[in-house]
Amino acid sequence: MTDDQHSPSTRAITAGRAASGRSLAPALWASSTWESESLDDANRRATSIRQGDFYSRYCNPTVRSFEEAIRDLEGAEESLAFASGMGAIASTVLALCSSGSHVVAQRQLYAGTLAFLQGPCARLGIETTFVDVAEPGAFAAAVQPGRTMVVLAETPSNPRLELADLDELGAIKGPFTVVDSTFATPLGQRPLDHGVDISLHSATKGIAGHNDATLGVISGDADLLAEIWAYSVLHGATPSPFDALNALRGVRTLAVRTRQQNESARSIAVLLADHHAVSATHYPGLNEHPQYDIAARQLLQYGTTLSFDLGTREAVSEFFERVTVCRVATSLGGPETLVCHPATSTHASLTAAEMDAAGVTDGLVRMSVGLEETTDLLADIEQALSRDDSRRSTRS
Repeated sequence: MTDDQHSPSTRAITAGRAASGRSLAPALWASSTWESESLDDANRRATSIRQGDFYSRYCNPTVRSFEEAIRDLEGAEESLAFASGMGAIASTVLALCSSGSHVVAQRQLYAGTLAFLQGPCARLGIETTFVDVAEPGAFAAAVQPGRTMVVLAETPSNPRLELADLDELGAIKGPFTVVDSTFATPLGQRPLDHGVDISLHSATKGIAGHNDATLGVISGDADLLAEIWAYSVLHGATPSPFDALNALRGVRTLAVRTRQQNESARSIAVLLADHHAVSATHYPGLNEHPQYDIAARQLLQYGTTLSFDLGTREAVSEFFERVTVCRVATSLGGPETLVCHPATSTHASLTAAEMDAAGVTDGLVRMSVGLEETTDLLADIEQALSRDDSRRSTRS
């Protein structure tokens, strides 16, 4: 049996070992510069695509190992790493677009992506049309033939876990289709299998999985990624080999981590969906999720992140004060269960109208489920949602 016939869980263990020799642990190539043998050799290295032993802004063997691992998990021809998820988004869009280009994107986006499209892109003459991710056919209907260069989706979306239909995106002809698949990880969905051109991740999150690496990565056709690489060398969003090492370590445990986190996330979502203190729960693995049919068709795992609405900012503040196992922090995908208030953190830069369009309310909480025992998490959430006056007076 060859590596590409193995299950994704096995490939997470076997992939990305070319630069490590017989070492089971990834090799760290900390060098920024390599010596050339001659003038001709120096010229060859300087003019080659992604030469791995020339200069680390062009390529680095440790980073390359990480890219190869993601390539195999995505079922892609090639992968390309960046210094962050936003580095991946900015480099990809700017590599594919120029002044006068048009982008179609959903309204329900991570605020950093939204700010990039409305700020630097608009200033450079790149126009964006925003659509509702849950409206069937909305992406294709907004495409302007001959002008639209990129169709950008984020699925599941941050923070309300709305879904884009990957089959619809893959069927769009003309522009490049790009899917931010951060919330799913490569083990949760594979956009390329649906005909999407580029799958993108903030590998800082679930892929690296330990809150100790900052990386972005894209996967797709080798020729397309070679063009993006040529721009990325100039853009300079260069990944650190130290972060790539940590992320590659994270890949090794990705399957077992996400399996446990998914199981806990669904149990928590079921609890929250029936709790009197919660007005809405957003999780694709719930039957009542409005896009559950899409989730069942395209998600291999329902995810490690969910969100729920407590009605008011005051209720959120009270919940944050009461939790003892969950931690208040703004990230996701790590071993600790984290809660954040999107309206004052991840999406704080949005206007009131933009928050409304993205479904970000004053009472919305985003939860990234970690690796703690499920029963401990359920008990912590239950006690934190309690409105018992005696408990409140005890804490005060």
